Amino acid sequence: MKESVWVLVVTAAAALSVIIFVTENPFDPSSFLSVEEKKLVAWQRARMQLDPGRTHHLEAFKDMQKNSEPLKNVNSRILIGAPPGEKKLLTIGISAVPPPQGGNLMGTLRSLFSASSSSERKHFTVLLHTAGPDPKSSRWLAQTTHNLSALFKCHIQAGELVVITTPLASSLPLKDLKKTVEDPPAHVAFRSRQNRGYAFLMNFATRHSDYFLVVEDDVNCAPGFVTQIASTVSAWAHRPWATLEFSQLGLTGKLFHTGDLPRVAHFLLLFHQEMPCAGLLSQFQDLVQSTPVQFLPALFQHAGRSSSFEEEDVGSPSNPAASIHTSLEAANNSVPSSAYSLDENFFYAKSAEAGSHLTVVLDTPAQVSRVQVQTGSNLRDENQLKEGHVELGYDSTNRVSDCDDYVLLGLLVGGGLDKRVLSHRAGRKVKCVRVLVTARTPSAVVLRHIRLWAE
Repeated sequence: MKESVWVLVVTAAAALSVIIFVTENPFDPSSFLSVEEKKLVAWQRARMQLDPGRTHHLEAFKDMQKNSEPLKNVNSRILIGAPPGEKKLLTIGISAVPPPQGGNLMGTLRSLFSASSSSERKHFTVLLHTAGPDPKSSRWLAQTTHNLSALFKCHIQAGELVVITTPLASSLPLKDLKKTVEDPPAHVAFRSRQNRGYAFLMNFATRHSDYFLVVEDDVNCAPGFVTQIASTVSAWAHRPWATLEFSQLGLTGKLFHTGDLPRVAHFLLLFHQEMPCAGLLSQFQDLVQSTPVQFLPALFQHAGRSSSFEEEDVGSPSNPAASIHTSLEAANNSVPSSAYSLDENFFYAKSAEAGSHLTVVLDTPAQVSRVQVQTGSNLRDENQLKEGHVELGYDSTNRVSDCDDYVLLGLLVGGGLDKRVLSHRAGRKVKCVRVLVTARTPSAVVLRHIRLWAE
């Protein structure tokens, strides 16, 4: 009986949180003691098996509202740079702290900028939140600010790097932290500071971009990570999600809608003492998204590891049994199925008009982990399809030669695409893989191969 009641509480809390996730402003004082918030706290206590006598979250919320109205009146101060004048695609958020907990901040920033082309950097801003100026960190903050101004001057002038800090007056007092048996006071204090740092960072970032990416201060980035993220959010534009994950690291690589950041920040402040930020974000995700959505290969690695981003060996393509459908006109007696064969044959089309396609329809829908498409001559860069993209198709109406739901996998770059697909935990079985022409080509096109890694 108790178990069934708990399940009902969990279900109700999750449902209510989804409803209010976008529409409610969680920092409006009138919402602090709502029924939904009480259910959220009850659910989270059960989830983390907290001792109600040790944690009084609603009371803490009242104190936060009365004493400082957290986030509503937070005055994070800009130390370096200026927020973008126009809304960008992406804000990359880092919350840095002094050693010994801090990582390799300068190396992380170098990696972020060097792994991005000049055109990619136009679409994101790195927002760095530095620890508040208490006596222990004031010298580190001054030195860090000086180093950032010198090393990243061109990126600051280009509006690609903004550094902020939050005065101690905006923070909750560390002296009243709850003591736990499991963790030394220093650990509790550190994770509390970390959670509040990310809450202030998210609070500042709510209106400067469409998406917010969390990156820790000790990572290396894969080349072209911005383009990978941009193509992914385009593919998921019409599918519900709260968090997309581009790394298996704790915090790094988690992507949010900026419109959802107030709710996330509220959650971090509510439970700032309970666990590290990575754990809280996972708990938050459980409230609003039933299944993790992770993408491979990882776009970020810890700085101490190899930064080559070499893909693991996933074996040879399998190309399951399928039928091939196309609106392209064949040339020289070429057949469309040659593009899907695993030998050296290819499909030769006379021309390609915008909207024309070649679609692989699997006999049995499968879990697809990787897709590779190559166009053009094997010897020269001739007859490439330069204006096109690849889509994955799903079918709920049992169509014979097509699918009723397509999502973008990626654009053809240099006439080709080689991309890993989201993890099996989050993906549906794929029925169709479609190469779609997006602009007329002036010459013939060679579709050299379409290769699938599927189960």
